[in-house]
This record gives sequence, C-alpha cells and structure tokens, in this order.
Amino acid sequence: MTLPLKGLFAALATVTIWAVFLVGTRFAVSTNFTVEEVLLLRLGTGFLVTIPLMLKLGVIPRGQSVIGAVMLGLGASALFPYIVSMGLFFAPASDAGVLAPGMLPFWTALVMGVMTGEQPSKPRLIGLIVIFVGALMVGLWQVLHGSADGAWRGHILFLSGSFLWAIYSVYFKQSGFTPLHGLVIGLFWGTLAVAPFLALSGNVSFAGVSPRDFLVMALLQGVLIAVLALVLYAIAVRQLGAAQTAAFGALTPVLALIGGALFLSETVTLIKLIGVILVAAGVVLASGLFDHRA
Repeated sequence: MTLPLKGLFAALATVTIWAVFLVGTRFAVSTNFTVEEVLLLRLGTGFLVTIPLMLKLGVIPRGQSVIGAVMLGLGASALFPYIVSMGLFFAPASDAGVLAPGMLPFWTALVMGVMTGEQPSKPRLIGLIVIFVGALMVGLWQVLHGSADGAWRGHILFLSGSFLWAIYSVYFKQSGFTPLHGLVIGLFWGTLAVAPFLALSGNVSFAGVSPRDFLVMALLQGVLIAVLALVLYAIAVRQLGAAQTAAFGALTPVLALIGGALFLSETVTLIKLIGVILVAAGVVLASGLFDHRA
C-alpha cells in the first residue's frame, strides 16, 4: 500500500520536530537559558499564536472530571515540557529520546490497562517488552557503570514526564476533543496557571540572552514545537491512521541520538546504540501496526 505523500511528510516532519525539541532544549538549558525561561517562551509565544483559535473553539474543558480537566489544561502545555526540560539539564538529548517519547507506548499501555482494563495484543506486548529492555540498556547501564555522572536525575525526570504524558493521552482520548481544541485549552490554562509562577521564580531574567537567541528560542519552542508539531501530527493521523503515525515515532530516539552526537558532541556508546535500536523497533511493534496481521 502506497502511503499518501501529504501524510508521510507530516509524520516525518512531526518526529523531526520532536527530536529538535530534545536537542534544542538540551542546548538551551546547557548554555544561556534556564528551564523556566524556556517554558515561559513556549507558553507565551504559543498562547499569542493561538489566540484566534481560542476565540473560535473555546477554552473550557467541558464534561471532564477534575483530574481530566487538570490534565487537559496543564499536562501537554506545562507539566510534560517542564519535567522533560529539567531532565535535559542533567542528561543528554539522546537519553531523552529513549526514555521520554520512546517509553511513551509502554506507559500508555500500562495506564490504559489500569484505567480501562484494555489489554495489549501479542505484537504490542512484545514491542512493550522490547522497549523496556532497550530503555534499561540506555539508562540503567550508564548508572551502574558511572559513565554519566548525575544523569540518573535526568533519567528519572524523563520517565516521569513520559508517564504523565501517557496519563494525559488517555484523558485526551476519552475527552472527545480534536487535537487543535486540546492544544488551545492546554495553552490557555497552562499559560494562565503556570506563567506567573515562572515569572516570579527568580529564574527568569534572560540575562546574557541575545535578542537573536531570544527570538530563535521563542519560535522554536512556541511555534515549531508547541503548535506546528501538533498540527502536523493531526494531519498525519488523518492521512495515515493512528497506528502508522505512531510507528513513525520510532524515529524520534534515532534522530535525537544523531542530533545529540552531531550538534552537542554527545557520546554514543555501543550499549546506547543497541538500546536506541531496540526502543525504535519496540515502538513500531507497540504502535499496533501489525495487530491485524497477527
């Protein structure tokens, strides 16, 4: 079956942007930006860009439980980006690619099993096990061998952020909102609730940040990552289907590994390389792409 060119482009662009988020944020928080500054630029710029959509679609998460409303309002816009960005302060982008988006199918299956009783098919279960083994190779191996001092803090944050995103994904799926509507709800409430605390945290001054770097980071975080990636993802799902689009997510750990090595001079060990390959293969299996062939 030939994949629609529009959907193929959208899926490839989406996973590339996800990898750019990891590499770009790692660079930012390792140089002249604080984590709070990065998140404030993401929320503030994304909020301004999507004001017309907010007025058109509305920003009230109607018909949701309290937990569901909180996850829809803060999960994707503030909690996940902040926790993963904080993790990138401690650990490489290549590790983040495996332990954040790479582990998402594993956490999502776990959360779905607990909340809805849904059980994964045999191909998905094999994929989830492969993901777990690959993640252990990337994270636990480094901790045991002391090859990345302090990186364990980042690993815990990556796993925590991925777990929270999985919870958000389940609530979003049950909400019935379109991706764009979910986006504007998250940006509105995330900005309203979190931006004041970020501004008053004492870690937002943009001292030493040039106007050029400020503009580039605002466009990267607030437009490319917070808005465009979700729009492209929605197009990919519409053109290719959810399972095939999810399978493209296997490229994110690979692209983060390549980007980290090329642009951040991150070390790529054989164990990490094998772990990334295992996670990528596991993501493809866990996407459900092969369920109907089992």
